[in-house]
This record gives sequence, C-alpha cells and structure tokens, in this order.
Amino acid sequence: MRLRAILAVFPSAADAWRADLAELQSTGLDSKSIHAIIEARKGVDPQKEYEQVVQNKIDILTWDDPTYPKLLKQIGDPPPVLYIRGTLKEEDAWAIGVVGTRHVTTYGRTVSETLARDLAANHITVVSGLARGVDGVAHQAAINAGGRTIAVLGCGVDIVYPPDHRKLAHEIVEHGALVSDYPPGTQPEGVNFPPRNRIISGMSLGVVVIEAGEPSGALITSDFALEQGREVFAVPGSIFSKASKGTNKLIQKGAKLVTCVADILEELNISMVTDYIATQEAAPENDTEKAVLGQLSHEPTLTDDLVNKLNLPTEVVTGTLAIMELKGMVRQANGTSYVLAREGPTPYG
Repeated sequence: MRLRAILAVFPSAADAWRADLAELQSTGLDSKSIHAIIEARKGVDPQKEYEQVVQNKIDILTWDDPTYPKLLKQIGDPPPVLYIRGTLKEEDAWAIGVVGTRHVTTYGRTVSETLARDLAANHITVVSGLARGVDGVAHQAAINAGGRTIAVLGCGVDIVYPPDHRKLAHEIVEHGALVSDYPPGTQPEGVNFPPRNRIISGMSLGVVVIEAGEPSGALITSDFALEQGREVFAVPGSIFSKASKGTNKLIQKGAKLVTCVADILEELNISMVTDYIATQEAAPENDTEKAVLGQLSHEPTLTDDLVNKLNLPTEVVTGTLAIMELKGMVRQANGTSYVLAREGPTPYG
C-alpha cells in the first residue's frame, strides 16, 4: 500500500528513492515511513544490491514484469517485488498449494506423498513453504515424480530454512523455484511466515490442507485462499488426532473433502491439463502456422476457405496443414477440412 501511494506521485521508484523530504511528504505517507526511507538511503546502494543479486544468480520480478505470475497478480495485495532462485514457467499457472503441519503423522506423510505425486503426474505444480512436515514431503514427492514444485520462503532466497532442507532446496531450484518477497539476506523470523502464506495461496488455483492443528500456519493459508477467491480443500482425519482437528473443522465449514487427486482436478475442472500441456508443447513455429491455427476451431474448416481467408497459395496451406497434423496440432475432419486436435481449459480453470 505504501509503494502504491509512492508510485501514484512519482514517475518511478527510482525517482522516489532520490526524492527529498518535502516530496516524500506529498505522498501522504506517515512520518515513520518517510523517516525509514531516508534512513535506508544512508546505508543502501541500489547498484551494489543489484550486483549482489546477480552474483548469487537471483532473478527479480516486479509488478510490471510480463513474466510476473498471473495468478498472484490477481490478489488484492500482490508483492511488488519477487526474488527467485530457479525458474518460473508459464505452466506454473496450473498450481495447487499443499500445506499442513510440521509435526506430520504417518498418515499425513502418506497422504502428502500420494497427493503431491499424483498432482505432479497430472502436470500440476505443487506450491508449498519448505517447512518440515507436510511441506517438505510434498516438495520431495513432486520432484520424485518428475514434476515441478515452488517453495515460498519466509526469508531471503539465499537462506535455507530449516537448514536440514538444504539438499531439498537445491533440488527445488532444479525442478522449479524458491520464491520470496523478502530481500536476500533477510533472516527467517517468526513474523515473516504468516504474510508469506498469502503468496502460497496466491500462486495457486486452490489450496489443500492435509493435516493442521488449531491454530496453525496451514489454516492461515486457507484463510488467505478464501479471501483471494481460491478453492480450499481438506483431507479428513481421525477425530482423535490433534493433527486433524483443523482439517476436520475446515470440512465442517464447507471446504471440499479430498480423498484423492481426482477430487481436486474435478472441482477445479482442470482434469484436461495433460492434453492442454501437450497442445502448448506443439506451439506454432512460424507465422504461417500461427495464421492457420487462428482460423481453425473444433468445427470443420474447409481447406479452400483457409486459402481464401489467408490469401496464401494452396500448396502453402496444404503443406502447413500436413506438418501441423504430424505435430498433433490439427487433424483432418474429412478429406478437405480440418479441426483443432485438442481442446484445453484456460489457466484459471
């Protein structure tokens, strides 16, 4: 909110950084915030900070970056800056948050492994918080299944917390990303973790809570999900288990009961992700393929109509169609007409 107030007055954050006291006061910020900016300038060199980030192979995304996660940008308070180690991909729009207790039971561990594995098998990215317990199990299971996973941290991405997840963090960088809105060097203080949970839910189509006591960080994540208009799922557990008190109560309040990954996919109407990903992998390679693809639908289109609409030679259109058919992008409806080969959902269900 403070940054939005600043950017409403100044052309850029750089201009605000160089502004004098009177100019900063024109933003309407309270004196404490203005004083903090002025004090920060005394000990911070933006160029050196940037060089350190580059040296540590950390990427930076801001609100204005076209690759900023689309789902996260939709929430009410998206982080203005994200620090990333690893790679965020377009396919990560298909993501589910998997969260739960640090003190996971044998039952919770088995459920976490099963759901994360099956989500990965369906090309769904697993988002969690790198904590011990459910988080760590879910990250590892997704990686073991050959899938992608994203860990949202309550510290800088150059710091691994808990320390015993150092190997896991390295694997996540190779199969997804470590993400934080805290600058590099930020230590894992307790107050940092509840706010980061809004990013876990914000990057996800829905959040599944596997085990959670009362109160718990996992329930905070589910609250954020509800505020953001995301689906909340919960795995039922024994009425005698402290670890399942929170999840059972979520189900009482209306969370979708989950017994298998199909419950999640069906509720979100994303059971066709595999076909959608396959279609994306067969993306058009040139302008002619793009033009042909733009004229096709799931209703048959005559080859002659394509020739007329695109104003291209017949042999160019027929040759392009033949190549696209081999790539699995289109198929013949009959001898003289074509349709799209697959139909996929949008990244928002």
